[in-house]
Amino acid sequence: AVTAFAGWNHTPVAERAATLRRAADALQQQLPRFCALLVKEAHKTWGDAVSEVREAVDFLRFYANDAERVMAPQTLPGPTGESNTLWLEGRGAWVCISPWNFPLAIFMGQVAAALATGNTVLAKPAEQTPAVASEAVKLLHAAGVPAKALQLLHGPGETVGASLVAQPGIAGVVFTGSTQVAKIIQRALAAKDGAIVPLIAETGGINAMLVDSTALPEQVADAVVQSAFRSAGQRCSALRLLCLHEGIADHVIAMIQGAAKELVAGQPAELATDLGPVIDAEAFDGIGRHLQRLHAEAKPLLPAAEPATTLPNLIPPQMFEVGAIADVKAEIFGPVLQVVRWGGDPTDVIRQINALGYGLTLGIQTRIDSRAQALATAARVGNVYVNRNMIGAVVGVQPFGGEGLSGTGPKAGGPNYLQRFCAEQTLTINTTAAGGNVALFAGPALHRP
Repeated sequence: AVTAFAGWNHTPVAERAATLRRAADALQQQLPRFCALLVKEAHKTWGDAVSEVREAVDFLRFYANDAERVMAPQTLPGPTGESNTLWLEGRGAWVCISPWNFPLAIFMGQVAAALATGNTVLAKPAEQTPAVASEAVKLLHAAGVPAKALQLLHGPGETVGASLVAQPGIAGVVFTGSTQVAKIIQRALAAKDGAIVPLIAETGGINAMLVDSTALPEQVADAVVQSAFRSAGQRCSALRLLCLHEGIADHVIAMIQGAAKELVAGQPAELATDLGPVIDAEAFDGIGRHLQRLHAEAKPLLPAAEPATTLPNLIPPQMFEVGAIADVKAEIFGPVLQVVRWGGDPTDVIRQINALGYGLTLGIQTRIDSRAQALATAARVGNVYVNRNMIGAVVGVQPFGGEGLSGTGPKAGGPNYLQRFCAEQTLTINTTAAGGNVALFAGPALHRP
């Protein structure tokens, strides 16, 4: 990867962009096959699978376009007799470590961003979803990405991922996953000799939704059910903590209970299924331990999850009422929603949410426009959604990424993302050494009477 960097970096950005656009076209043409892979390997429902393939296509096209924009040389101001130019170029070989919950979209987004900016890639996908990553790399190679510029390395994060991060000569790491693993990567990079290596980390969050007494209950119930339970709650952006105003809490909880009971949890290949099983037995067991604790400490609001006899690792929607925001200590990466009642000043609720330390997504449900704006401004959160669900960020429309324990930024699918993959270079030329500033003589022609 290090050896291949110079050739790929010196490939014109327009050519690199064209390669990514060919890959986008091919992925669009193969959408049904990739959807089937996502249903089979990642337990996606068909609706979620279609959305994910489309998101991967969007990433390829967005970064192709944006690379041509940000990597164009810029002429800077300066004194006459001198020219100054700034441009961006790749850093070197990047390690891209992607998760299983969006094994195509996030994988493709990381890889496309690094390739578009002239870097070579060592891609380490989640061990739970190797086939999706393998087919994605085949597609990119067929579109024209050199084999040495994009290499795929399967295996566990504890071994393969850790070894890649520790390699000398790595120019950067982009990671999506847990805050705990991001901290491990950060420490490993800091312990290495040599250049200071940048880390782009997008991690999880205790994502909250604040609902005031003016909110429309039907709209709230729909947004909550989608945000908390779609994709079996296995989205970084999923709703984890619902903060309901005490004046409407009972009514809204009853509506959510009714809607949640209508959801079909089962085989994801069936069109009627709303949420499939969680990714594997390890995730199932971890969520189960949280559910045991919540049944002992909180008030259950939905029927307990019964052991799945025919389909392993299946957890139906779960909801619990807790006493305070501070009682929610950790992200539960599954279809588990915690609810708290509040009264008084909504700004105080935002302060308590900020105090959790995460800052990925926040929902606000209110029909008071000035309140929505004030609360969004007070929140230390990357993505704020008013009067809608909190999931499904669209590339280029809702750039995605948080702050604090939720990641480093910049936002994926946004106008500032590609610069983090680049090194900046300026060139200053003393034009007087070649006879002066000839541009001064390029004024309008003189007119004689």
